[in-house]
Amino acid sequence: MKALHGLFILLGLLSVILLAISGPLYKSGSAELGTAFLMLRWAAYIGAATFVLNIIWYLIRRPQGFVAGLSGLAIIAGGFAFYMPFSQYLKAQNVPAIHDITTDTQNPPEFVAIAPLRADASNPVEYPGEETAKKQRKAYPELSTFQSLVPPDELFSASLAVVDKMGWELVASSKAEGRIEATATTTWFGFKDDVVIRIRPTADGSELDIRSKSRVGRSDVGKNAERIRTFIMQLESELK
Repeated sequence: MKALHGLFILLGLLSVILLAISGPLYKSGSAELGTAFLMLRWAAYIGAATFVLNIIWYLIRRPQGFVAGLSGLAIIAGGFAFYMPFSQYLKAQNVPAIHDITTDTQNPPEFVAIAPLRADASNPVEYPGEETAKKQRKAYPELSTFQSLVPPDELFSASLAVVDKMGWELVASSKAEGRIEATATTTWFGFKDDVVIRIRPTADGSELDIRSKSRVGRSDVGKNAERIRTFIMQLESELK
């Protein structure tokens, strides 16, 4: 029975290891994306099994002291290894399977300097079209052109400051063209999402449109919309 309990604990450890290394292996180029996602899936399977088996063991055997602590850690590890991939799966089910988000779906800002960097990307640099626009408007109706009373130069400088604060890699910026291009890299998997910001003068001040597009993946699991919302919130704070 001790050997069986030890196996349950090792399964908990294995589930967390699979979860932890899936992203870094893909990020470093040591594993394909499909392999990394398979590791996530198995981390969830093993984590769920570990969680259930260790709870059953705990209820039946009522371990004490150090053994009880190990059981508790295995339960936590299994639950965590299951929850992380499963929560992403649930999130993906509640957002449209799109990866190109913009505040102007009729005339989205265009990538210029970043276009060559996406030459080998599975998602082409061009905007997908009206079908994507419809899905975005339904899922993220709050995303629209940012209007400001400040002049374009001031909005441009504030936008550059926010790009820096958000930790994006600045690729190009042109105050004359009112264009900023940058790349955001996710922490865990190292996914690269490209951002272009367009600033134009208006009768009352200036307006800003922003577009965020993933290089890989059919669905961005809502990440690009979240990035745009965060940028606009920080821009509003920067302008105060």
